[in-house]
Amino acid sequence: MEIVYVYQRKRRDFGRQPTFTERLASLSVNIPPDPSAGRQWEEKKTGSVEIQCGGEKSEHEVNTESFVLSNKGILHTQGGWPKDVDPTDVEHTIRYRKKVEKDDEYMRAVQNLGSAMEHCIKQNNAIDIYEDYFTTPSEIPILTPTLKPLNIYRDPNTLKRSATHISFYPDSGHKIAVAYSSLQFQNSPSNMSFDSYIWDVENPNMPEQTLTPPSPLVCLKYNPKDPHIIVGGCYNGLVTYWDTRKGAFPVDTSAVEKGHRDPVYGVNWVQSKSGTECFSVSTDGQVLWWDIRKMSEPTESMTIDPEKNGSIVGGTVLDYETTMPTKFMVGGENGSVFMCNKKAKNPSERITHIYPGHHGPVLALQRNPFFLKNFLTIGDWRTLLWAEDIRSPIITTPYSPSYLTDANWSPTRPAVFLASTHSGTIQTWDLLTKQTGPTLTTQVSPAPIHCLKIQEHGRTVAAGDREGGVTILEMSEALWRPQKDEKAIFGGMLEREAKREKTLESSAREKRLKAQQVAGHKENGQGGVKEDEKEEIIKVAEEEFWSMVGK
Repeated sequence: MEIVYVYQRKRRDFGRQPTFTERLASLSVNIPPDPSAGRQWEEKKTGSVEIQCGGEKSEHEVNTESFVLSNKGILHTQGGWPKDVDPTDVEHTIRYRKKVEKDDEYMRAVQNLGSAMEHCIKQNNAIDIYEDYFTTPSEIPILTPTLKPLNIYRDPNTLKRSATHISFYPDSGHKIAVAYSSLQFQNSPSNMSFDSYIWDVENPNMPEQTLTPPSPLVCLKYNPKDPHIIVGGCYNGLVTYWDTRKGAFPVDTSAVEKGHRDPVYGVNWVQSKSGTECFSVSTDGQVLWWDIRKMSEPTESMTIDPEKNGSIVGGTVLDYETTMPTKFMVGGENGSVFMCNKKAKNPSERITHIYPGHHGPVLALQRNPFFLKNFLTIGDWRTLLWAEDIRSPIITTPYSPSYLTDANWSPTRPAVFLASTHSGTIQTWDLLTKQTGPTLTTQVSPAPIHCLKIQEHGRTVAAGDREGGVTILEMSEALWRPQKDEKAIFGGMLEREAKREKTLESSAREKRLKAQQVAGHKENGQGGVKEDEKEEIIKVAEEEFWSMVGK
């Protein structure tokens, strides 16, 4: 077998070049007519036939049965990486490759496939089937940002529930898992279904699989290492997980006495070798870490007590970055964001930074995938952009006419994020082109949008509303294709705004110190207002007040 083959010239260069010359016409073959062949045919006489202009029809009714499609899959174990090998870890993959390459069966398979591969390479080299004979100058198209609805997935139950959380199938995104529940406190019907569903993106008519939790699901998340595993947080405070290969019922659920005492609003997987660790947050003020191999009790716990005086703050949303395995962020009910460190020396020092900024509970919290020290939050009518080392937001969007409910960064464009509103619209922000308002506003649903999720490749976005409908929209090329030098330009913008905010913070700090010094001097009797002057000021203020009241 030839392992190395040198290409010297292409097949189209072989053979003699054809030459064409001009010459007079010549007769090659002459076939005269044969009268005897005419006796084999009979000439038909003309006739008349009466016909209608259209086909005859009779009045009738037909009931057609609907054709129900069902998708069934099999578990294919050949190929891919074993469970004990982490594909994202370079050292693991290199060690596994070296181990396989030493196997005799591997060498035998390479030799058997080598001849077939060599034949295909020679065949591809015979002629350039991809040669472009008609090259045209490329024109730079003008891209317009648009969001185009593709499919709508409606809650199949009679009593409609809110679509509270969405999780895309890792990498491919051909499935979506949707959590359905009613978040109206003590207002849920007694006969309301607890089921949540997994949908095939191509089939909006029927769910592909049902997830039956012990209580309505508020949030859920696919395991990035094993997409068959889904973890979910329930309305009654339980944390449960499913293996989609084992049916609709959960494999294991946390104990009631060891879990949360309020609905679980956030759940996320933790970067670990086993790929079985996760953590959850609830409005009871607890952050609990779990290992799905042993759900009887949490492996670790933390209480959100920023003031360290027992005044616990409920958590509403989590953010975790795999490149920062010990750091995570929690959004609170009081509108603040808490930066936490799991590996702090003692439990009271786990909350390292506090970022107060919103009028309501924090509903969205996510780091920028390109600039990890910057993150966005949503908790009222504004979107705030933060830097880790600054306590005040570096960029604040104008107040929206409608309350904001969720937001997501684009995974492909650093300066683009999407925000959903209570009026059923999705706002698309491109901070490179416009900072005073969204570049695109799309009406998606008549009901308020509750959750928003952009697929990993950044070309589709899913929005779940309060009536149980989930709409998948396709993003135009202008929204997912990165612009030239976009990362560098937006990075410079963030650094410039961070420096400006630091300067403002330092000047405000100096003013506070001066004010404290002046107040101290007044208390020591080195300055102040005389009693006569105080009475005169009070008298003038009373006269102005009564004159205004009299008017």
